Amino acid sequence: MNYKIEGAIRRNRKNFIIFAILWIFIAIVFVSPYAYSSHVAKENGTFNLEIFINTFSSSIFNPFSTLGKVFSSGATEGFFSTLLVTTIFYSIFCFIGLVRSAPKNEYSDIEHGSSDWSQRGEQYTILDRNKGIILAENNYLPVDKRGNVNVLVVGRIRFW
Repeated sequence: MNYKIEGAIRRNRKNFIIFAILWIFIAIVFVSPYAYSSHVAKENGTFNLEIFINTFSSSIFNPFSTLGKVFSSGATEGFFSTLLVTTIFYSIFCFIGLVRSAPKNEYSDIEHGSSDWSQRGEQYTILDRNKGIILAENNYLPVDKRGNVNVLVVGRIRFW
């Protein structure tokens, strides 16, 4: 199970920065105009939809000045409660994306057919390091070996 968490973090390392920038963008451009507009629309004691729509449409085009108005007009409580709800929903969507990008098994994203199948020179009990039929970098099948030296090469040839 640990490989799924590590694989998901490894795959989404760059996306975490994008998620953070998008969250800041949402907080400034959408949450602050919504909190300020709802605060202005409720000033008379009842919620006035016309004032809300007019204020929201004008404040969404000036998000930084609206963010300053949120703190100067006393709408911080509504801003932080709206930001909390938005953050919870945003976190749920990010978590779903993280879970869906987790590797399906332990061997996902591992190159098949590479010379990484052995470690610390144990492949040289069968293979040769210097001469023979080239299999991979520093891995040769010796031609003077007794027994079966048949080779099946699967892959492609690249010319540059």
